[in-house]
Amino acid sequence: MFVDRAKIFIKSGKGGDGCVSFRREPFVPEGGPDGGDGGRGGDVVFQADLSLRTLMDFRFKRKYEAENGQNGMKKKRYGKSGENLVIKVPVGTMVIDEETGMLMADLVENGQSFVAAKGGKGGKGNVHYTTSTRQAPNFAEAGGTAKERNVILEMKLIADVGLVGFPNVGKSTILSVSTSAKPKIANYHFTTIDPNLGIVQLSNTSFCMADIAGIIEGASKGLGLGFKFLKHIERTKVLIHVVDVSGCEGRDPIEDFDKINEELRSYDERLMKKPQIVAANKIDIISEDDPGYIKFRDYVEGKGYKVFPVSAPINMGVKALLEEAAKLLAEVELNGEAEPIEYEMFDFETENKDPEYRKIKGYYDEKDGVYVLEGKQLEKIFNSTNFEDFGSLRYLYRYIEKQGGMDILIGLGLEEGDTVRIKDFEFEYYED
Repeated sequence: MFVDRAKIFIKSGKGGDGCVSFRREPFVPEGGPDGGDGGRGGDVVFQADLSLRTLMDFRFKRKYEAENGQNGMKKKRYGKSGENLVIKVPVGTMVIDEETGMLMADLVENGQSFVAAKGGKGGKGNVHYTTSTRQAPNFAEAGGTAKERNVILEMKLIADVGLVGFPNVGKSTILSVSTSAKPKIANYHFTTIDPNLGIVQLSNTSFCMADIAGIIEGASKGLGLGFKFLKHIERTKVLIHVVDVSGCEGRDPIEDFDKINEELRSYDERLMKKPQIVAANKIDIISEDDPGYIKFRDYVEGKGYKVFPVSAPINMGVKALLEEAAKLLAEVELNGEAEPIEYEMFDFETENKDPEYRKIKGYYDEKDGVYVLEGKQLEKIFNSTNFEDFGSLRYLYRYIEKQGGMDILIGLGLEEGDTVRIKDFEFEYYED
């Protein structure tokens, strides 16, 4: 089964906590602090791997977590950093942040990688908190928090040439006689429910060709398998539009031609800028002198497209079709005419520089009758506080004062004797 979309949960490793420790050696009275730093948490990394073909594995495992950093140790020993978690995906996979819908990375080359969730920084040990007035700090910094998010993995085929057209017009047959690919072929609609890839070898060149499974009217609006098929066309540089000109199923070739192009246009206007040639397939059932074929050919050529009469089962006209596709492909690559599809990119810079990180917020909880302080940096310092040590508590209180936390609460009506809560810790407020 070809699986080209999956949703997974990723979480980086938490940074290890800094250590609170003091030298305890013979003949060294009043040894100073020697608590080491915690290790960095592991990153979550996505890497493109050419050996993978689908996203099937992600249907069975949906949760991925990197290793946490080790806590710091005494004697100024650092904690071990957590191992990065490398998640391998097929080449052509897009990684999308589910919350924002923005593209995080488009992995189009073998070995290409990026960090989707950075591990937390290791916390500083108490050796870093000595001052002239604080010789024995009984607290250390907590490790940085892990980053977690849901991401969508979406695979789009990377092919030079794409075969498009209604179901059962002969796309799979053209692919099979042009390459070593062995797609399933039968005389009924939707024989192909997954895209197939093959390499076309010509005398002086080669290229990758994809059979984009049958598009139907309304596919651009999600009818049938809709977007599942259409999205694979975005990466192709040249389109071969296959049309059944025999009319053996009672269809009008001109109508079919127009309807497919309208679906492409409705899905993304930019698809119509791709070079397109037309394979008038099943010409052996009628002939090139048939009035219906002549009418079709003149109509299509009048719109600026080249028409190649072919009969895929007997390999008639296929070589000329492929040579024209190779010629157009060479022109596109030489002139750089292939317009890349642009996406709104996820801003990692902004994510890593949270403007709200240092801010302290305060409010009055009417239900519990307490004043509450909140903040990301406040929470980190709070987690590092030793509540049995006066110096550690004083460090926390000075931070709150410096950031204006108490002024916020006084502005809300805080008075002596009132209760203040930070996370699950409560204390009574008294002026110095």
